[in-house]
Amino acid sequence: MTTIGILGAGKVGTVLARLALNAGYRVLIAGSGAPSKIALIASVLTPGAVPLAAADVAAQSDIVILALPLGKYRTIPAEELDGKLVIDAMNYWWEVDGVRDDLTNSSELVQKFLPASNVVKAFNHMGYHDLEEGARPAGAPGRKAIAIAGDSPAEVATLVDALGFDPVLAGPLADGIRMEPGTPIFGANTDATEVRTMLDRAHS
Repeated sequence: MTTIGILGAGKVGTVLARLALNAGYRVLIAGSGAPSKIALIASVLTPGAVPLAAADVAAQSDIVILALPLGKYRTIPAEELDGKLVIDAMNYWWEVDGVRDDLTNSSELVQKFLPASNVVKAFNHMGYHDLEEGARPAGAPGRKAIAIAGDSPAEVATLVDALGFDPVLAGPLADGIRMEPGTPIFGANTDATEVRTMLDRAHS
């Protein structure tokens, strides 16, 4: 069984944990601080997910999703993520992260911090409510789409599909900038055709 690790036990992290559990994955989750701090949260919001320390989640997972405030990316256990597939679902929010010029093109920034990991950007442009409510089986009418930017996106596309969305490839990791706040796709809760159109508008 593939193990999905989620770093971040906030709104996005817990939604993705529930979607992964529903899809049949084993799920490990970490918040800030000791696992005991989120044990109750996990038992209520993500029943079936195992709360662990961030380093243990990173070491024991096959795929790790980053659902932290972007400004905390340097707290990610980099060594334990060596050789791992890492999905960056983070966004720069000045209200949370402060006004910082260094947090542009966030996924490339994360890749530089995790040089031995394969970072792919996904799950960042759709709101957590829409993620929760929009999951549908493959082929279902009106199925929503999630854009993916990365150099090796196939495994992430499989995960996106399993969690209930149509994957749309945006290009290499550098194209993740077309999926960030302020772009046409950001906040999009729509189908694959429209997601592709929005990505093209951001590229032009």
